[in-house]
Amino acid sequence: MKKEQVILVDSNDTTLGCMEKFEAHRKGLLHRAISVFLFNSNGQWILQQRASNKYHSNSLWSNTCCTHPFPGESTLEAAHRRLSEEMGLNCDLKPVFQFVYKEQLDNELTEHELDHVFIGFSDKEPVINPMEVMDYCYKNFSDLQQDIKINPEKYTIWFRKIVEPVHEQILLHGIHI
Repeated sequence: MKKEQVILVDSNDTTLGCMEKFEAHRKGLLHRAISVFLFNSNGQWILQQRASNKYHSNSLWSNTCCTHPFPGESTLEAAHRRLSEEMGLNCDLKPVFQFVYKEQLDNELTEHELDHVFIGFSDKEPVINPMEVMDYCYKNFSDLQQDIKINPEKYTIWFRKIVEPVHEQILLHGIHI
């Protein structure tokens, strides 16, 4: 079985090469990633709870889905692939921004990503893949914001970093959720 590769990049998102995913996380090397945020017509955020068997940040709540693009795969293709694989959903996705972050994770791993953030809308009920997702829920932004303040340890580090910027982008672009 071939080990999954990530795309190593510089801070301008220029491809530098590829590396096995776990090695890149052990070494803390900057690599390309995507994060997808879905909302329903009631303005609720669709969150997932990561499966307990995930190699890091297991059982934590996070955005609708996230992944690393495969070599030769665009960020939009990766976003659609992972949304289908994890949540059983397909919808139009819009890129809204990208950012770089570096954080220590559990299991002696470092997440150092140039993360492309996408948003979309769906009223379809997720059909979760139990190998990837333990549970899902719908949250209003104010409830989510409050819960993150009270219980930050329940959420992934990248999710806590991008909740506010995603909300700001929604307001900035006049997107009604």
